[in-house]
Amino acid sequence: MTSQEPAAMEVADFLRMNTGNPESSYATNSSVQEIAIRKTEAVLKETIKSIANLHGFPQCFNIADLGCSSGPNTLLAISNIIHEVHEVCKEKNLKPPQLQVFLNDLFGNDFNSVFKSLPMFYANYNKEEGENNLCCVSAVPGSFHGRLFPDHSMHFFHSSTSLHWLSQVPKGIENNKLNIYISETSPPNVFENYRMQFQKDFTTFLESRSIEIVHRGRMVLTFLGRGNVDPCSDGSGRVMELLGKSLVDAVNEGFVQESDLNSFNMPVYRAYKDEISETIHNQGSFSLDMLETFEINLDPYDTNYENVLKASGEPNHGEGAAKTLRAVVEPMLVAHFGNSAMECVFKKLEERVAIEKTRFFFILISLTRI
Repeated sequence: MTSQEPAAMEVADFLRMNTGNPESSYATNSSVQEIAIRKTEAVLKETIKSIANLHGFPQCFNIADLGCSSGPNTLLAISNIIHEVHEVCKEKNLKPPQLQVFLNDLFGNDFNSVFKSLPMFYANYNKEEGENNLCCVSAVPGSFHGRLFPDHSMHFFHSSTSLHWLSQVPKGIENNKLNIYISETSPPNVFENYRMQFQKDFTTFLESRSIEIVHRGRMVLTFLGRGNVDPCSDGSGRVMELLGKSLVDAVNEGFVQESDLNSFNMPVYRAYKDEISETIHNQGSFSLDMLETFEINLDPYDTNYENVLKASGEPNHGEGAAKTLRAVVEPMLVAHFGNSAMECVFKKLEERVAIEKTRFFFILISLTRI
């Protein structure tokens, strides 16, 4: 256990999804992310069609999935994009392009497990699209908050449930005591510093992609946001507040030191849609073609969100919701608080989310390089 402030640590050192124990692993508990990917299918289809309608596809169509993670969803979005490319080619009687697919995530991502899934991916691809249609998949580790690819080399960028992660914990929020994110008890400067860090990171992201993508290249991006100007008013922010309260419970029970809690803040920001559109406009390299929003239950298997009581035979909402969050945030909590507190923290979280059902709010955007 360490009281080192995460702002002084590289986020890339501890930001990764849970591996190992199947009960709490990301591979087992990533249904929310799968649903988010599937909700973008119509937008992906229209975007791919617009590329074909403009100039057709180049001989080699370069695609990147930024923040691909590892697990059952890693190749899902790429498979959807590839399928739409071939469907459009059939509709318009075009020769399918060769496909170069780049999977990007931080260096700590479990790329080995991704590589082990490629033989099945290639087998399915050859069966559906034919062995004569070349598709090459490779990994590009590194942070999407900076450059990843050569100038003007990419045609299409995709990212799902990743861009809400910040490059670093905002500076100057040491006064956010007994909180791990923006909450109703946070001093005013905390919200402002988080907002400024997101604006800086998203601007850098757009600047990097603007150099790497070709003229009229496209991006489809999905990330956690919020549906209200007030960062404490909807479920996305409330989830972090409930996790923070669970850490306070662990302090009260002696599993976590208060000084460790006071030196920890999450490197994440749920942006409001106007903040996103304003940043895109101010950066100036892309046109915002479409912005949509949708919500997904924190426990996607619990469809009875009007009733907080668990009926006989229903899934345990608290357990399912806590596992969804644990699969994503446990590695960074362990890096700061150590392993010994985790069972207590997530048991407390399970109890809290069981009686306060929340939803994730997502923002989906489509952009064109101008």
